[in-house]
Formats: sequence, C-alpha cells, structure tokens
Amino acid sequence: MNKIKMLYEGKGKKLYSTEEKDILIAEFKDDLTAFNAEKKGSENGKGDLNCKISSFLFELLEKNDIKTHFIKQIDSKNILCKEVKIIPIEVVTRNVATGSLTKRLGILDGKVLPFPLVEFYYKDDALGDPLINDEHCKILGITENIQELEFLRSQARKINTILKKFFDDRNLRLIDFKLEFGKDAQGNIVLADEISPDSCRFWDKNTNEKLDKDRFRQDLGSVKLAYEEVLKRILS
Repeated sequence: MNKIKMLYEGKGKKLYSTEEKDILIAEFKDDLTAFNAEKKGSENGKGDLNCKISSFLFELLEKNDIKTHFIKQIDSKNILCKEVKIIPIEVVTRNVATGSLTKRLGILDGKVLPFPLVEFYYKDDALGDPLINDEHCKILGITENIQELEFLRSQARKINTILKKFFDDRNLRLIDFKLEFGKDAQGNIVLADEISPDSCRFWDKNTNEKLDKDRFRQDLGSVKLAYEEVLKRILS
C-alpha cells in the first residue's frame, strides 16, 4: 500500500489516500503543539513513539470489542486505517482534576473525581475548541440524534474502564484523555485519530511524575524520554 495524495495535515499527523478506496495511511509527526498551537516545537522520534503506542492501544481496544479505524501498523511512523468522516467533537474523559477543569471550576489540582467525567468540546481551532453540551450539538447539527451522543459517552466510559486498569497494572495513572470518533463508509461510528501521550495524561503511580505532553506545555524536560517510558511500560 502506497501514499498517493496527502488529504489532510493536522497538528500531529498527515493523512494520505492509497490505491484502495476508503483506506488511508496516517503518518505520525514529530511536531509538538500546545495552547491551540500558540506554542510549537518538535522532538525527533516523537512520531515513531506515538505510532507504536497508538497501534498497541488500538489493538488492545479491538480485542475488547471497541471498533476503531485502525487496520495495522505499516512501519515505525505509519499506520493503515479506514477512512472516516470525523464527528467534530473531542470527547474528553477525566478521572482526576487537572488542566482546564481546575481552572474552570476551581477544583483542587490532582483531586480524584468521584466518577469519570465525560465532556464534549467542539472541534474548531478558530473558536478554541469550546466546551459544549447536547443542546449545543443539536443547534450546530453535529450529530443526527441524541442516541449518537449517548453512544459517544458510553464508548468513552467503556474505553476508560479498559485503559484505566491496563495502565494501573503498569504503574501509570490515567488522569484524562481525548478521543475522536468518525463514521466509516457503512455509517458505523468508530474510534479514530490516536491514543497516545499527546492525547492522554499519564502520571507515574508512585511519584506523580508527568509522562505526557504536559512536559512540553510546562517545560518539564524531554518529551521523548517520557514517551519512551510509557512505551516501555505498555510493552512490559
């Protein structure tokens, strides 16, 4: 399978068409962005690590009956995936208060939440990806019906249950994470995008050391070394 034409370039990936209809190649980039791309950087090898981590986690979720766009990893920084029409909602699941939640609601940073909190954010860089509710989704025409929103929530909670235990067994706390979903050629809603330290917050279970993109956001040191540690624990 070969790259034919670049269809899209985002902050962390490039998408290419292939010889086969509805099948794409996703290439993971070394670029780093934060604060709606106001802060930019790059670390050599970051894309390779995110590709490996995402591939492993997509396979893990597929084994646990979560349907995804993932087909297979091609090489160190490219995966083969189904073409989907992305639903313009970032589905964020939070187990521990940090980041924007603490700023918005004044909840103490690091406080364990009484239940997993699922939030929707409208995917629009120009608007700063604002927090939205079900009624906003109806007004914006984002989804066809309320059942689709409930499906996104239920999938997020199910994925959280699977990943939280998986990482806990590897001495990592899954603090929060962002998911994106899309509709495949048959109209099925499947998990898409990536699952990596770019889209998840991981803290060491014993020290609370941050092993995710917050290292770039907060100038805490090498992103690559942190991502390498996450990959090492995933594969252990």
